[in-house]
Amino acid sequence: MSQPMETLSEEDIKRLYITPALGQKGWAGEDFSMEAAVPFTDGKINIKGNLDFRGKRKVADYILRHNRATPLAIVEAKRATFSPSHGLQQAMTYARMMNIPFAYSSNGKAFAEHDFLTGKERQFPMDAFPTKEELFLRFRQESNEGRGITQEEMRLIDQPCYTASGTYPPRYYQLNAINLTLRAIAQGQRRLLLVMATGTGKTYTAFQIVYRLLKSKLVRKVLYLADRNILVDQSIEQDFKPLGKTIHKVNFQQDQGTGVTAYQVYFALYQQLLGQRGEKNYEKLFRREFFDMVIVDECHRGSAQDDSNWREILQYFQGAIQLGMTATPKETKYQSSIAYFGEPVYTYSLREGIDDGFLAPFRVLNITTNIGDEWRPLKGQLDANGQPIEDRIYNNRDYDYNIVIEDRTREVARQITLFLRHTDPMAKTIVFCADEAHAERMRQALVNENSDLVRQNPNYVVRITGSDGYGKLNLDYFISVSERYPVIATTSKLLSTGVDCKMVRLIVLDQQINSMTEFKQIVGRGTRIREKEGKTHFTIMDFRNVTRLFADPDWDGPLEQVEDYTPRARGVAHDHPEPTYRPVVDRDGCQVHVINKVVSVYDTDGKLLRTESIVDYTRRNILGEYATLDDFLSHWNQARRKTEITQLLLAEGIDLKKLKQDRGMAEVDDFDFICHLAYGRPPLTRRERAESVRKRDIFGKYGPQARKVLEALLDKYALEGVAELESPAVLELDPLRQFGSPSRIASLFGSRDGYLAAVRELEAQIYA
Repeated sequence: MSQPMETLSEEDIKRLYITPALGQKGWAGEDFSMEAAVPFTDGKINIKGNLDFRGKRKVADYILRHNRATPLAIVEAKRATFSPSHGLQQAMTYARMMNIPFAYSSNGKAFAEHDFLTGKERQFPMDAFPTKEELFLRFRQESNEGRGITQEEMRLIDQPCYTASGTYPPRYYQLNAINLTLRAIAQGQRRLLLVMATGTGKTYTAFQIVYRLLKSKLVRKVLYLADRNILVDQSIEQDFKPLGKTIHKVNFQQDQGTGVTAYQVYFALYQQLLGQRGEKNYEKLFRREFFDMVIVDECHRGSAQDDSNWREILQYFQGAIQLGMTATPKETKYQSSIAYFGEPVYTYSLREGIDDGFLAPFRVLNITTNIGDEWRPLKGQLDANGQPIEDRIYNNRDYDYNIVIEDRTREVARQITLFLRHTDPMAKTIVFCADEAHAERMRQALVNENSDLVRQNPNYVVRITGSDGYGKLNLDYFISVSERYPVIATTSKLLSTGVDCKMVRLIVLDQQINSMTEFKQIVGRGTRIREKEGKTHFTIMDFRNVTRLFADPDWDGPLEQVEDYTPRARGVAHDHPEPTYRPVVDRDGCQVHVINKVVSVYDTDGKLLRTESIVDYTRRNILGEYATLDDFLSHWNQARRKTEITQLLLAEGIDLKKLKQDRGMAEVDDFDFICHLAYGRPPLTRRERAESVRKRDIFGKYGPQARKVLEALLDKYALEGVAELESPAVLELDPLRQFGSPSRIASLFGSRDGYLAAVRELEAQIYA
């Protein structure tokens, strides 16, 4: 006697009714078009105290596919005691996540269907489920708002992803990104943006896009642009390795004149293609129409000038499909990833990655010292160099920017050490510092706090910054999963973005960060999961209250709270008393533990504080290079490019742009800022200088169109600075490109030399 259907389990309903019904319609075979009980997330990692555990994975009862790259339907099974449509909303939820056009539910008696392409629902008997061919035909006819699928789309749909041995099949969100990008390309879209959180496999996704485009012969040549050598090498050696024989890494010196045209995928640094002095090396290496596709890695990054660099290259290859990839699209008054590439084709956020269990969650430890909000020097107090300290109130915004408090650096290093000794002294750690000098002071302080471990291996602590050649040599070892050393890296900017730091378990924030873009990038350094190696989550230790940005509406990632954290150094003696704790709850609902540091009282002959104000440091460097104002003016006027002086200061660790922002003078010209800082001259804003030029009516000798060009250049200067005037790309950007091609604009001044002479005259008038 058979068992009543209503008493059967869900698994029995699948085995006895749903699987046979699907099999009878051809949903089976060597193409693996039907998969039962398919997990498509890993399950969120939850943290409680010192323990972590995974939550439930999302599991689809069936995923029906046209092929491995094209899922068509989700089927959810329910017991016979429920209606056929009882599981439909669950199926629809999963289908939306995976960008699948059809959702089904069944109780073994009938099927319920939701068609996302038409918005309609229906029910039908168990023997009426559509065949694979019937469902795919509906997908072809109903797609694109009923216009159907083009031949180009079909070529891409029929081309599977690369899934050879050693390569994992794309995760559901990666497949979404791949398919949506390919379909947009097939439909004629030429500029595309992919937004995927750090650690979710942007480069792997790009590889699959390129692989399918090449195999379907819709593109022949691809240029992959990045701004750091390590990003290029990582991509070639890892995700793009299956295309190894068809890949070429551009080297201008070696490639010039050789006609390297036999490859399919070219990796290049912006710097290689542009040349050191804007020589436009890309024109010497490649014809304008050489590439069918250009991919821009980390397209959010860079100053306004950096943006013009990659845009200059994109303008040259404007006939190619252009794909920008970023975890954090940059949207400011002057920069916009979306304005150039358009709205994202697909977005997979940090929050989604953590909720799905593909990214590591994190705990936050917010640490304050007794001087975090306020420190004021005693009357007449001198610094370590015997210089008077300006009598005012200093706080976290000043330390290591406008004044150096040595004992604060020691105390920060001590707290990092306490945490690591309490948890894991060999946990990979990045300490983000104010600048390169601060990163070096922090390295020394950490060495002294961990002298026993440094004695075992001197690379226990290493500074890894842009100017530190030794540190950069250790970068590969630091990011390696298998290498133990270095353990702690102090840095300022170099490790904040792009670099794949899989094993980082502690991120220390001792840097003022006000940009949500930069904050998300820094948090992203820790989000990789390495479960086999024991990394399932990470900790953010905040000394500057940077984590206030979690309360920002733009933040899209949940955080775990540190509960009852009490650092205990195991067998390590310290000269200072253990700190005390008091709990604080901030407005974003994140409970953090605030630690009050106890520091020595400064008496008349007590410990001296070494002051190295970044302003004083800048002034000292300027005066060291240009002893008098006349000396500076002479060098400025003789400089072939005004940005040469800015670059010279940058090489000394002075970022004028950042320093101006910190002092609320972002609208002041570099020239005026230097004169103000070093020689006490009152500053003018760029707009004030531009208006002064307009009043002098210096354009009268030029024709009407040439005058409009110069006025547009003056507007560019007022908005973004002298670098825009000196950039050859400015003529290809709005509003200048409305006057025609660069050669057409040059003709308005008689010749290219005439145009350049007019620009030099304009610069001279600006700084008159």
